Amino acid sequence: MEGQSFFMTWCSMCLMWTWRTPWARQPYMWPARTDTRLHGQRDTAQILLLRGAKYLPDKNGVTPLDLCVQGGYGETCEILIQHHSRLFQTLIQMTQDDDIKENMLRQVLEHVSQQSDSSYQMMLTSLAEVATTNGHKLLSLSSNFEVQTKSLLRIIRIFCHVFCLGPSSPNNGKDMGYNGNKTPRNQVFKPLELLWHSLEEWLVLISTEMDKESTDATTSSSGNDIASLFLKNQEVDPSVASENPPLLLEAKSMMKTPEGCADGQDVISMIANRLSAVIQAFYMCCSCQMPHGMTSPRFIEFVCKHDEVLKCFVTRNPTIIFNHFHFLLECPELMSRFMHIIKGQPFKDRCEWFYEHLLAGQLDSDMVHRPVNENDILLVHRDSLFRSSCEVVSKSSNKKLKQGIAVRFHGEEGMGQGVVREWFDILSNEIINPDYALFTQSADGTTFQPNSNSSVNPDHLNYFGFAGQILGLALYHRQLVNIYFTRSFYKHILGIPVSYQDVSSIDPEYAKNLQWILDNDISDLGLELTFSVETDVFGTMEEVPLKPGGTAIQVTQDNKAEYVQLVTELRMTRAIQPQINAFLQGFHTFILPSLIQLFDEYELELLLSGMPEIDVMDWKKNTEYTSGYDLQEPVIQWFWEVVENLTQEERVLLLQFVTGSSRVPHGGFAFLMGGSGLQKFTIAAVPYTSNLLPTSSTCINMLKLPEYPSKDVLRDRLLVALHCGSYGYTMA
Repeated sequence: MEGQSFFMTWCSMCLMWTWRTPWARQPYMWPARTDTRLHGQRDTAQILLLRGAKYLPDKNGVTPLDLCVQGGYGETCEILIQHHSRLFQTLIQMTQDDDIKENMLRQVLEHVSQQSDSSYQMMLTSLAEVATTNGHKLLSLSSNFEVQTKSLLRIIRIFCHVFCLGPSSPNNGKDMGYNGNKTPRNQVFKPLELLWHSLEEWLVLISTEMDKESTDATTSSSGNDIASLFLKNQEVDPSVASENPPLLLEAKSMMKTPEGCADGQDVISMIANRLSAVIQAFYMCCSCQMPHGMTSPRFIEFVCKHDEVLKCFVTRNPTIIFNHFHFLLECPELMSRFMHIIKGQPFKDRCEWFYEHLLAGQLDSDMVHRPVNENDILLVHRDSLFRSSCEVVSKSSNKKLKQGIAVRFHGEEGMGQGVVREWFDILSNEIINPDYALFTQSADGTTFQPNSNSSVNPDHLNYFGFAGQILGLALYHRQLVNIYFTRSFYKHILGIPVSYQDVSSIDPEYAKNLQWILDNDISDLGLELTFSVETDVFGTMEEVPLKPGGTAIQVTQDNKAEYVQLVTELRMTRAIQPQINAFLQGFHTFILPSLIQLFDEYELELLLSGMPEIDVMDWKKNTEYTSGYDLQEPVIQWFWEVVENLTQEERVLLLQFVTGSSRVPHGGFAFLMGGSGLQKFTIAAVPYTSNLLPTSSTCINMLKLPEYPSKDVLRDRLLVALHCGSYGYTMA
């Protein structure tokens, strides 16, 4: 075979190895289709490379390694690196290339790192070195913040992913060096210690200067004074300044410009954002060394040590919380330190943060509600919807339910987003059905509270767990439920203590009595109250102590506040504690407690049930028209005049008829969801024939409205459709 020359070329659909000989007019190609013959591709590459094939880019400069990485072909990349060792560093540098899909790059690095212990160690050490270099670049104001942040966090994600694939795992109980880099395997983190050291020094410097400012007799300072906190590094510790000259010198240079002097906050914001991104990287590295669900002691110590500086950062720029401080959601101890700042952020921002973390790692939104196979479809019966739904949900995998929900009613053909919405809508009404004795109506007649006597139903706790699952699933998939709970029950879901004012939802007169006790001196009134109350248990009055020995403890002016609180807890919590626990167990299957704590009880109601009132002007403003209709068409003018004159109940029926849900999402009609994301209410023209009724496509929120000859005919046909056609689906 001497004298022959070989080279490799790839095409987009099929990997081609070309063997060109001097005597052949055309090259001889061995195709190895990448989607079905991965091992054949690897073996072909091995054979050709052993025979002296040359590693050459194509005419566009794309190399075989580039295409192998883009396709996630780890085995072929391994062969290339074995024959051309320099390609290993090329592969590592690709982690900084945002054009390469991260999941494909992970696949390749996974395979290459698993070939031997030395490959694993070398891979991680190299990734750590690249991450450290990127981190120090990030701490330079001359670098592009967004680009450098994205690059650093991408490399760290890949690093942590490969680390967790190693010979031992944080979840197997082996020594992982929780408090530092003590085990041989954790030595791969050593290059990153330089970056963490720089981070620590910056935070200590800022804290020192903040302390100096706080002792200053001057009560206010200019923007220039605030920015100067970051410019005194050289005076405080010359050794630190020598290690971090770029950020200091650039900040000082900026302060010499009119723009920089005008607003010192700009300097603070830029430095805070950069340091916060490095903190996020530090947290990711600490977390990957810990068993799932545990927060690194080293990181907790870090946050506690720099608590004031971190609070300063997020107070000045709250978006840091949502962009970089993800650790707050995974550690209640740390969350509590920042909760007052978090709750102060706009509801919309918290909603976005909530769903960003809730859906992390799930399929893209366009895949939601597409079952993998027939077995993933929830087949339910309309005549026994509650029980049949409970049965099929209990048999389903929670993982698959998170990925998507597909519902079909027995005996009906229809499926899709509209059917799912109807299922949630009807099921939420069934949850409060008196026949199941799970919930009782509150005093206002519009909200519901767990029934303290629900044990009359032997399956009540299982059903409460199912109810929690349904509300958790609805919130997870942004579906609204047609049910409103008492304020106290929303508090139970959030883990917020109830107060005596909450008693008014179930017993207004009793709440007034408690208020009177708190507002008046009861010393000489002869009330003869003790720390016990009489409670109706299945028609029989029983005395229940509020605390041990309560029947013998008198209520006095000094302890009356404790009495009121204990009475409140008995009526609103202790009496229904098993029901609450069962509900929360189901709810937390899909919604983490730390995530839902981002909201208060009023906001939780909006998240679960949407806006209770329908604003026709907002509806009209956020409606689109198609198939020949526009806002000026007489039929459309008549339609909105009819809607304005409908009762609130009829408007709800119309909304349910077209969208599958009777509720408007938070934010109004602009945020209506369709089968693949946001989908506005749409009206499409349909040719008119006598007695033709309007129809709908709930998956795309479309009302198919015939071109009626008059307003009266339109109103008549629309009402018939609403009252007779709100339930049941066929294929479009």
